[in-house]
Amino acid sequence: MIYFMKLKQKPFQMIQKGIKTIEMRLNDEKRQLLQVGDFIEFTNIETNEKIKTQIIQIYSFKNFYDLYFYFEDKTKLGYNENEVALPSDMIQYYKEEDIDKYGVLGIEIKVVSSNV
Repeated sequence: MIYFMKLKQKPFQMIQKGIKTIEMRLNDEKRQLLQVGDFIEFTNIETNEKIKTQIIQIYSFKNFYDLYFYFEDKTKLGYNENEVALPSDMIQYYKEEDIDKYGVLGIEIKVVSSNV
């Protein structure tokens, strides 16, 4: 199965370069369908460029605090080495009541092709 998701420029480029290997998402109804081996096509919302990735592992967590604690290497999550990685950064994307309702995912991916 292939799923379609959008990303801002920075995380898109970090995935493209193989630095960001964990995509963080709310575990809503759409994401609950994801399975290891499925594909995700990411679209850069600024350039419309596309990357096709394959899911190699899915990690479920109660909230982003647990997810951030689990992954020691924050570059995998899309942070530069000198950046402070805070779970509260994800509040700009998701409401706290939705996080409490659904939980969150760390979707481990690998790039299979660019400019799909």
